[in-house]
Amino acid sequence: MNTYDPLVLTGIWLIIVTLLVQWGTAAAVKAKQPGAIPGKVPENSSHDSLVFRTHRTFMNSLENVPMFLLTVFFGMFLGLESEWFGYWVMLFAVARILHMVLYYAIATEKNPSPRSWFFVLGAVANIAVLVQCAMLMWA
Repeated sequence: MNTYDPLVLTGIWLIIVTLLVQWGTAAAVKAKQPGAIPGKVPENSSHDSLVFRTHRTFMNSLENVPMFLLTVFFGMFLGLESEWFGYWVMLFAVARILHMVLYYAIATEKNPSPRSWFFVLGAVANIAVLVQCAMLMWA
């Protein structure tokens, strides 16, 4: 059995917990709305609606987290063991948490919004791990 950097494992755990929090928050906020219909976000809602923002936060994570976790698991499969691997995983995890907090807190249609910077940090972390994987494969 391989042992992995505690930062990598902690980061994966944080990412999964963040998804769980986002799912629960989106479900709870929506369920509290009068006339809420399960599985349906109110039409014509936008960033001024907390229901919209919590739903979009969760959907955004569902769009980004699987790609990153596949990259991380690919790195683990390859036997990627570097201090930077752990740093990149933790950066992604923290960036997703800050993205979530800002999405919940700031109702803005402005693009880029403050949360965009944390989306970019997550994308950089994903690319960095992919580069580490490529370097290991072709070394």
